[in-house]
Amino acid sequence: MRDRWKQGRKIALTSAAGLIFCLVAGIASSQIRNRGRLIDEPSPETELHPGAEFHMARVKYRTFGGAGSHGLIQPWWAIDYPYAEEHFFAALRRVTNLTVSDEEAQLELTDERIFQYPFLFLQQPGEGNWRPTRQEAAALREYLLRGGFLLVDDFHGEYAWSIFESAMKQVMPDRPIIEIPEDDPLMHIFYDLDERNPIPGLRHLRRGPGGQIVARMEGQPHWRGIYDDHGRLIVAINFNIDMGDSWEHADDPYYPVPMTALGYKFGVNYVIYAMTH
Repeated sequence: MRDRWKQGRKIALTSAAGLIFCLVAGIASSQIRNRGRLIDEPSPETELHPGAEFHMARVKYRTFGGAGSHGLIQPWWAIDYPYAEEHFFAALRRVTNLTVSDEEAQLELTDERIFQYPFLFLQQPGEGNWRPTRQEAAALREYLLRGGFLLVDDFHGEYAWSIFESAMKQVMPDRPIIEIPEDDPLMHIFYDLDERNPIPGLRHLRRGPGGQIVARMEGQPHWRGIYDDHGRLIVAINFNIDMGDSWEHADDPYYPVPMTALGYKFGVNYVIYAMTH
């Protein structure tokens, strides 16, 4: 598995201006293959790039209820699908030399295919009440210790944090969750992420004085993580942050471009870090 993941090291640097251009221009024209479809069970991966270097899988877990936008109602683990991936993958291709699979898989943690994916994406562990079974926790622990990377996004408030923290204690009981330091390689591996401004969900945006769009978050944003014995970040945690919405609404004029650009920069750094560590 490690040999396969080393293919993504060939990276071409680009400017922040180029990233913003692709957000407001190129992404708006991407084709969404799942528009208008009620997604309760997203379709299996359709791999249009069979030789792709980067593949992502969403963690599929038991949940009740859901939410969504663009006329779609999703289970909590599938929030922002498929727009977030469509937009982000297009940007990732533009700013790197990576070949990127068009769609990610949706896999339960007990599915052995998770070991084929260097990057797992877990959404809404709070609202979705993510409570892994003993078998699921053991599988995720093995995945992480064998070199995998988990990105957790879009949960807010202390109650949601308590749900996630309890789940991770089952997965990695001997590993603390800490704030990611400013000098961590993650923050400088592609973009220098010196600013950690809020990345809001669409629901957090309000029109303020003079018509300016402002974010009213549920708490201070935190970029937290879990590290292995070698100092490798194995779990990246976006708390009080909705990076998925910054991807999903990249073509929405109501969603501010600077907030989208910051969400994309973090996303690119996460991918490059996972592919090179």
